[in-house]
Amino acid sequence: MPASPEDRSAVQTEHEHIDPNAEGLDRFIVTFAGDSRSSEDRDRAVDVAEKAVGTSADVVRETAGGSVVVATEQKLDPKESAEFMEKLAQSDTVDYVEPDALVTIAEERADEAPKDDDDKPADPNDTMYSSLWGLHGQWGAHVPDAWKTTQGKDTTVAVLDTGITKHPDLEANLIPGYDFISREEAARDGNGRDADPQDEGDWFGPRECGDNDRKAKSSWHGTHVAGTIAAVGNNEQGVIGVSPEAKIQPVRVLGKCGGSTSDIADAIVWASGGEVPGVPKNQTPAQVINMSLGGRHQCGRAAQNAIDGAVARGSTVVVSAGNSKADAAEFFPASCKNVVTVAASDSHGKIAPYSNFGNVVDVAAPGGDTRERGGGILSTLNTGATTPEEPTYVSYQGTSMAAPHVSGTAALLKSVDPGLTPARIEEVLKEKAVPLDQSCEGVCGAGLINAAASVAAVAPVEAAPDPAPAPTPTPTPDPVESKPSTVKPTWRQWWKNNWKAFQGNRHWHRRG
Repeated sequence: MPASPEDRSAVQTEHEHIDPNAEGLDRFIVTFAGDSRSSEDRDRAVDVAEKAVGTSADVVRETAGGSVVVATEQKLDPKESAEFMEKLAQSDTVDYVEPDALVTIAEERADEAPKDDDDKPADPNDTMYSSLWGLHGQWGAHVPDAWKTTQGKDTTVAVLDTGITKHPDLEANLIPGYDFISREEAARDGNGRDADPQDEGDWFGPRECGDNDRKAKSSWHGTHVAGTIAAVGNNEQGVIGVSPEAKIQPVRVLGKCGGSTSDIADAIVWASGGEVPGVPKNQTPAQVINMSLGGRHQCGRAAQNAIDGAVARGSTVVVSAGNSKADAAEFFPASCKNVVTVAASDSHGKIAPYSNFGNVVDVAAPGGDTRERGGGILSTLNTGATTPEEPTYVSYQGTSMAAPHVSGTAALLKSVDPGLTPARIEEVLKEKAVPLDQSCEGVCGAGLINAAASVAAVAPVEAAPDPAPAPTPTPTPDPVESKPSTVKPTWRQWWKNNWKAFQGNRHWHRRG
């Protein structure tokens, strides 16, 4: 059973405030031109670049997009990184070079969860349902009316995040995923990539994730995001997700100090059903991919190619706008094309105070504001400060919490009409969005998503039953003329037939 909410005090996380790239870069994504992909061509290009900066470098792996990841023996500062990439790019065999930058979760902080409601709502019967304003509040995503049509059956949402922890409100909706973290020190499971997406914890100490003294407890971020999308409904405990009959495919890409762009790009390819070198093919490709993560750099070619491929295979890619109160165009993956970029709103219909904004934002969704009691987004979590312990429920705020509301809604749409393309799903979400207040004008995309109106827009219209055919009238037979009898009646017969006529005639006449 989940630990009682009061067992976990408020936690101030610092994951969002670190820059894991501050101390420099030690990995780069290199794309070789045309036929120049032999190991000899690669080695020559890398040799020139490593000599220019005085360090050794090696190709450590291939990516799903045909590029390679080059790792240097030591971190390079901004000047050294630029020189290293420039020398690589000068090679005739190299088409493109970009940093394999680290990104982090897009979440602000955790609040203590409320106690179970004394009065359980009749429908659904999840004990904390009344606290889920993001689903049913005035400025929520208008989810309950959508459930009259669908709850997301036969859809899969891949959650590219920190992985997953055991939780009774999630287990029935989980399907096999994958761990794409290639750095063993970040993965904390001792073996890098593997088929186990268990969240091992993303805690860190001072100066472990950047040149600062910040520290943080484990966020269990992927577990929280998964709960908003598809926590099991009507099970008399906890919360319910936007799409409670959808399946969650946990794909681990974030560990200690975040995750690399190349790992994320490969995970996007795999989640959507594409081929990744050295990784078994995904047998249950996701119709929707959620990425509640980000870094302050623009979308690179490797990630964009992965996203384009996923969309071409039919997966809708939903991403968080970021929590820096800045233009989302400056952030990855919010600045990528072919994605649904989501800003965060609060329970009063305003843009959340931390949310990124701008022209690349497509829609807004409930992200919460934990400065107000009950104003956060309540979902599934774990009590562990470092490694996993007991399941619980906690409120977070962030564009990380907004994006899963949209991913869950996209799953509802796909459940109603499996033929919907990612472009059509984005179009419907925008068309049916609700305008927010003036604080969002021009910077929150089309407005606040409306799950009920979006589902109604794609649900097939039931044809009226054909009227019952009118009964065929029974023809009236033509009257048959009676023929006069040729037989003379006897006196007794004649008298019987005419007696009544005589009965009323009281005047009898005698003949004289």
